[in-house]
Amino acid sequence: MNLAAAPVADPVETTQGYTRLQNAAERLGLDIYGGFHSSPADMSRFPGASFPVDAATGIPHGTLILLGTAPSFWSYFRSSPEAQDGAADPVDRWSRRVITALAETWQAIPAFPFTGPPYAPFVNWALATGRCFTSSSQMLVHDRYGMMISFRGALYFTTHLDLPPPPRAKTPCLSCDTRPCLTACPVAALNDGGPYDLAACHDHLDSSAGASCLSAGCLARRACPLSAGADRLPAQSAHHMRYFHIK
Repeated sequence: MNLAAAPVADPVETTQGYTRLQNAAERLGLDIYGGFHSSPADMSRFPGASFPVDAATGIPHGTLILLGTAPSFWSYFRSSPEAQDGAADPVDRWSRRVITALAETWQAIPAFPFTGPPYAPFVNWALATGRCFTSSSQMLVHDRYGMMISFRGALYFTTHLDLPPPPRAKTPCLSCDTRPCLTACPVAALNDGGPYDLAACHDHLDSSAGASCLSAGCLARRACPLSAGADRLPAQSAHHMRYFHIK
C-alpha cells in the first residue's frame, strides 16, 4: 500500500467535505467510523506505508477516514452481484468494488483490511480516530456501534479535511458498571484484560450450544449496550460468523 502515490488535487472543501463524504457513504450502506490527520507522532501507526510530505516543512500530511458497515448495509449488499454470484468472499469483493469507486470519485487512495500480507493496521488506525477503544474484554468497542464493528475499508486523502471531534473523551467501558461483555460468553473465552481464549470459542461453536452465536453473532458482542446502535440484522452477523469459524 503506497500512499505516496495519492493524487495532489484537493478533493473537497475542507469545511464541508466530511459531511458530504458521510452522505455519500450512507447512500452505499456504509458509515464513517472515524478519521484522523497524519502527523509525525502518528507515523509509527503505519508500518510499511509511505506518506506525502509538505515540501516546506517535511511533515507528513493528510487525512485518513475509516469506513464500516451502516445499519442499511445488509440490504444494499444482498442486492449486489457479489451476494448472488456464488463466488468466495462476497463481502470483501463488494467492499473492494464499492470503496474503490468511492475513492476514485473523491480522489483518495483506498485501503482494505483483507488485502495482504502486509496487512494495513486497521486496529491501530481505529484507535487513532478516538472513536474506538480497547474494551475490558480486549475487543474493540466503537462509540456508536459498540462491539458490532465491521471495517470495510479506508480512504486516504492527501489534503486536510475538517473532522468533527470524537463524541467521547474516554472509553465507554469506564461508565459500564455491569461489563456484560465479560460474562455473556458461555465458555468464558473473554477475560478482563485478556487473553482471548480462541480455542474455547471455536470448540463452543462446534457444539450444538454454539448455534445461537453462529446464527445471530457473538453473545459477548451482542451484550455490549452500545452494540444496539449497530441495528445489526442476525443474517449479517451469521455471515461474519461463518467466515470467522471456517473449519
